Amino acid sequence: MTRDEALFEFCLRMGDSTLVLGHRVSEWCGHAPVLEEDIALANTALDLIGQTQLWLGLAGEVEGKGRDADQLAFLRDAWDFRNLLLTEVPNGDFGRTLMRQFLFDAWHSVYLARLLKSSDKRIADIAEKASKEVAYHLERSADTVVALGDGTEESHQRMEAALAYLWPYVGEMFAGDAVDAAMAEAGIAPDPAGLREEYDALVGRVLAEATLEMPESRFAHKGGRNGAMHTEHLGHILTQMQWLQRAYPGASW
Repeated sequence: MTRDEALFEFCLRMGDSTLVLGHRVSEWCGHAPVLEEDIALANTALDLIGQTQLWLGLAGEVEGKGRDADQLAFLRDAWDFRNLLLTEVPNGDFGRTLMRQFLFDAWHSVYLARLLKSSDKRIADIAEKASKEVAYHLERSADTVVALGDGTEESHQRMEAALAYLWPYVGEMFAGDAVDAAMAEAGIAPDPAGLREEYDALVGRVLAEATLEMPESRFAHKGGRNGAMHTEHLGHILTQMQWLQRAYPGASW
């Protein structure tokens, strides 16, 4: 694998994760429990889609085959996606959605902080822009996890259930492979395994305040980041996301 091939895969991993999660979060538009949350979730989704444009745009540039961000988003099949499995699981109730957002935001903030020092200025520039948005995402999702975890008996139980359901997807964030090794060697991105301690400390502090216990299990569902395996949910997401471009190829307005 050449350096550019590894960089292309890296950009897909970042862009596909924000794309799929952005789509998932957007599903709450018009359905959130209160208007303020509806607007906040819609804005989070827009931030993630904006970050996708940057990551997939760079991926297309690195690939050099004339594909832009839109083509990479709308004209690839499920087996070509490199998103974290966590991002494609169904929303569930409001508590599960915010727990998923928090677990992703915590990883995202830690990872972007390292990318600010990337040897590739294009990566560092994207990280600088995204990190400002993600700081807000993390603050909001963490506050909501605390409010619901340390809220009523029902909200606490729902957050416990959400954490138990989502935790097995966390480990994939820190499972390195040849792409990660190439990026680390070039000084472009960190070794994911080296971020776990910082992540656990951050998540642990918030969960403790939410009166929730961090699971001890290190079992991890894997396969999303390298395209080896996705859940059945990704196909349904892409059916919704891509149908217009597939039905009317090259349509513009």
